[in-house]
Amino acid sequence: MIEPENTPNLNNISNINNIESARRRGIYLLPNLLTTGALFAGFYAIVAGMQAHFEHAAIAIFVAMIMDTLDGRVARLTGTQSAFGAQYDSLSDMVCFGLTPALVSYNWGLSSLGKPGWLAAFIYAAATALRLARFNTQLGSADKRYFVGLPCPIAAAVVAGMVWMGVELEISGERISVIVALITVMMGILMVSNLRYYSFKEIDFKGSVPFVAVLAVVLLFSVIAWDPPVILFVMSILFALSGPGLWIKNRYWKGSSAA
Repeated sequence: MIEPENTPNLNNISNINNIESARRRGIYLLPNLLTTGALFAGFYAIVAGMQAHFEHAAIAIFVAMIMDTLDGRVARLTGTQSAFGAQYDSLSDMVCFGLTPALVSYNWGLSSLGKPGWLAAFIYAAATALRLARFNTQLGSADKRYFVGLPCPIAAAVVAGMVWMGVELEISGERISVIVALITVMMGILMVSNLRYYSFKEIDFKGSVPFVAVLAVVLLFSVIAWDPPVILFVMSILFALSGPGLWIKNRYWKGSSAA
């Protein structure tokens, strides 16, 4: 029997009811406010890069990283997670850690390469979009102890740290444009790779910790404050290389020990 064309679709009715229910509930303010702060910092970094204020642009990317870390943690700690917040955070990540680092690195050093320069920036931006899309589709099924592919905030930290360190050491991006292109493309490749990175999600921020852990955090902040651009760049590079290092360890060290 053929259904009449005006017969209501139950799935559509269910979707409409869900949308109306979400509208009535509203959205949670605190985590989405932090996401908006991250988005603002990312957009400011783009504007600062266009005006050749590269140090300000790099710092703004790191501020966006802090905001992005806080919004998820705050949402989980306060029980204010929502589908809207997850989608908003993903779109903000694309701007802050995809378009922003690509444009800042292009304005700082890649533009002197011509077409290869903007292609390198595009590869990074496209890789970020692919990384985020894969992450969103694997929610709930992936091992929470690891990220698959380099997290895009860390990739952005490498690019931002490179720019900030270059400005601090008075190194022109145009002089090392080839190195800038290689690092930018490499970060894009690591993001879409199948390499595993520790997620540190097993850390319990609600529970108590030993006094030594608090002392370690104080020492970490002190080390970063000693020379922020260099230390942050080195820390980001080390984490980016931890994925290939973990792969080598699992492939060769375990194989040799088994033999």
